[in-house]
Amino acid sequence: MTPTDATVTSATDPAGGSCHGDTAVQGAASAHPGPHGYSKQKDQHLKRLRRIEGQIRGLQRMVEEDVYCIDILTQVSAGTKALQSFALQLLQEHLRHCVADAALKGGTEIDAKVEEASAAIARLLRT
Repeated sequence: MTPTDATVTSATDPAGGSCHGDTAVQGAASAHPGPHGYSKQKDQHLKRLRRIEGQIRGLQRMVEEDVYCIDILTQVSAGTKALQSFALQLLQEHLRHCVADAALKGGTEIDAKVEEASAAIARLLRT
């Protein structure tokens, strides 16, 4: 996806905000920067995403070079698994950071964060 293809995705919970009260926009800087649950490992995450990007570019080259379909499908599967693994790690960090923080605060915020995490899990399961 290019920056011009960026789509707005809502990362908001029923209480009206994400972990830090912001709305995530793919391809754009957050209105409320960190610290997010992934902030401590940001460099590792970026390195991992660059590796996944390389896998996807490799798929493009395979198609350009008329590689056998099954070989391409094998690489698609590897890229899909890499993205799923990345998503699960982000989810775990969200649970440890944002949901745990809401649990400490108590009140309705914890319900909203659990609902938000449940919706994220449901989206991951649909893919």
